[in-house]
Amino acid sequence: MDRRRFLELTGAGAGAVVAGVASPSDARAEGPGTPEASPRRAPFVRVGQAPDVCVIGAGAFGLWSALELQRLGATVEVVDLYGPGNSRATSGGETRGVRTSYGDRPHGPQWGRWANEAIRRWKAWDEEHSGREVAPFFYTTGDLILRAEMQPYLERTMALWDDLGVEYEQPSMDVVAREFPQIRSDDMTVALYEPQAGVVRARRVMESVATVFQREGGTVTIGRAAPGRVDAGRLTEVTVEGGDPISAGTYQWACGPWLAKVLPNPMEGRLRIPMGHVFYFGTPPGSNAFNWPNFPSYGVPGCTGWPALPPDHRGFRVRTGGRPPEDPDVSQRGVIPEEGLQRGIDFVKERFPALADAPILETRACHYESGPSRNFVVDVHPEWENAWITGCGSAEAFKQGPVLGDYIAHRIMGQDLEPELAEGFRLPEETFESDEG
Repeated sequence: MDRRRFLELTGAGAGAVVAGVASPSDARAEGPGTPEASPRRAPFVRVGQAPDVCVIGAGAFGLWSALELQRLGATVEVVDLYGPGNSRATSGGETRGVRTSYGDRPHGPQWGRWANEAIRRWKAWDEEHSGREVAPFFYTTGDLILRAEMQPYLERTMALWDDLGVEYEQPSMDVVAREFPQIRSDDMTVALYEPQAGVVRARRVMESVATVFQREGGTVTIGRAAPGRVDAGRLTEVTVEGGDPISAGTYQWACGPWLAKVLPNPMEGRLRIPMGHVFYFGTPPGSNAFNWPNFPSYGVPGCTGWPALPPDHRGFRVRTGGRPPEDPDVSQRGVIPEEGLQRGIDFVKERFPALADAPILETRACHYESGPSRNFVVDVHPEWENAWITGCGSAEAFKQGPVLGDYIAHRIMGQDLEPELAEGFRLPEETFESDEG
């Protein structure tokens, strides 16, 4: 694609491409090992030229989109307040599960289809970017769902799997007890097992995407970005605190739980950002029973988790509940309220007897973000025709990141591959009630 065609597709006039893009030298995400440009870089890129697209946010929405935009022929600069894989980011945790069991979601068929494709792409990313010196990012664990009785969620999930051709099993509880004695299941009567589900090393893979993006010609800048000048319904620049403004033809706002802080007008009342708590319990000395590949990821009422993964050895992962929204810039990730801490301990004692006395080795907490539609948002800003809002991941966007980024990039480039999805991804007109958590 040549430059004129790109500008036509994105609606950017010739005046949108100007020279002089700069940020403070100490804000560049560069240092030892910063990748050089590779032959995959867009052929029309010229040093010192303004980017075609400025992506604000280096999480799952932003980085995957930036990489795919670049591969479609755009020059791209990413700006993030704290950097790819940082500890405040929703995508910056140690691990994230990937499954297709969305029978309980109104958008389940589409999410399940994307998640199924994402699993294939996660494996492909591993094949290309992990190896002797880089541990895998995706681990096929299988996912075990246990319930006390058959539920509509399970029935809809199996129907979804049948439609998608996803492999699954319905093991008897005797089989579950024999194959997975680590988990107490005598109070359960129904089990579903998805063999191809897995777990991604989240922070590490976001660092990997950022590295590949830069190697292929992209730029990552660390700094606080905010909307700048607006002219005739078009955003003409974003300001970067302590640096020069960035002018681009198109802007993608992918700020996760910061969306309402950065874009208060369209997002006010349309974003909820509760905190989720995760615990990593120490596995028994000398035993690999709770390590991959000897135990799957699991979902039981009130809790999800997965085995300890070999590269990082954080421990056996347990997630139970969370707490109300806070400011993502200052919320305490390392301090978990006593009630939440005790909930995790009690759950492990009840469900995993061999871990009853296991120590908590680490904790993690992150903000999830969701909108009134409970679906992702991929839509043009209501007041700026050259700006996109992408977010509201509903705790599921990271799993689908490779597919989601590809979709967003094609939308921005005017090459919508699935136009039937656009309506579902619109910025909702409705808002949350003021007292809704």
